[in-house]
Amino acid sequence: MKKITLTLATATLLGGFALGAGAASAASMPVNSLQADQSGITQVQMMRGDRMMMKKRMMHKRMMRHHMMKKRMMHRM
Repeated sequence: MKKITLTLATATLLGGFALGAGAASAASMPVNSLQADQSGITQVQMMRGDRMMMKKRMMHKRMMRHHMMKKRMMHRM
């Protein structure tokens, strides 16, 4: 009974994926062609302050992770 249920669930799931992929690929073609010439997205350079804030945040995360691992190792002994 479990094998039949599992097989049925797998078939339903795969069928849903195939149907979803077919619908997505068919619908996305005209949308992409329409947006090709009307692209409203532009790339901008990151400002120095933003870059420094990101660096500080990354360093802080790394430091805290190191601190937690050190604390955990000291707890083991």
